[in-house]
Amino acid sequence: MTTLQPIKRQTLTSAVTESLRKRILLGEFADGQQLRQEALSNEYGVSRVPVREALRQLEAEGLIQIIDHKGALVSKLSFEDVQELLEIRAMLESSVLMASIPRQTREDLDLAEQTLKEFELALAEHDVKQWGELNSRFHLALYRSADRPNTLSLIESLHNKTDRYTRMQILFTHTMEQAHAEHTRLLQLCRSGAAKEAGEFVHFHILSAGRALEAYLKGQTAVAA
Repeated sequence: MTTLQPIKRQTLTSAVTESLRKRILLGEFADGQQLRQEALSNEYGVSRVPVREALRQLEAEGLIQIIDHKGALVSKLSFEDVQELLEIRAMLESSVLMASIPRQTREDLDLAEQTLKEFELALAEHDVKQWGELNSRFHLALYRSADRPNTLSLIESLHNKTDRYTRMQILFTHTMEQAHAEHTRLLQLCRSGAAKEAGEFVHFHILSAGRALEAYLKGQTAVAA
């Protein structure tokens, strides 16, 4: 009879962190909603320790805020915050892509192409919940050859923070075809080894998404007024 080993606390913490991260990114918890440790502990069937550690990790990622006397609240970003994060993304991703392209292998590019096909299918099927994740996976697949783990970790964190807004931008501005066309162009530039042009293009690609979202939100504000 096989003896089961107890789950390590770190493994448990990672599982709770991943689950909460996914639920926040999918919009299950609203902006500003309070996440109560006791309720989450009961829901997951764990002690408060892994829940508390998971919340600390999510705070470090910018997905929640821990405030005295209020506890953990799902972060609510203003458009100015989102715009700033997109500008940081544009600078970092342009730089890391240019460093990555000379070192990219066929396997790197094939993985990016496969992810792009999955993204295209998710767009066609209107599978909104997958858009942010697949967008991030596609971009990161193009950057990994740069061998800059700290930069990639920061970029991934920025993707997590802007995930909801990436999906909002694609959905409400009806830019599904444009997003796919720009990703296809980006992959073509990588395959051709055009590092400088690809860096400039990904910079444009990220900021144009921000401009489209800004135009939509301003339109909504005008309608409401």
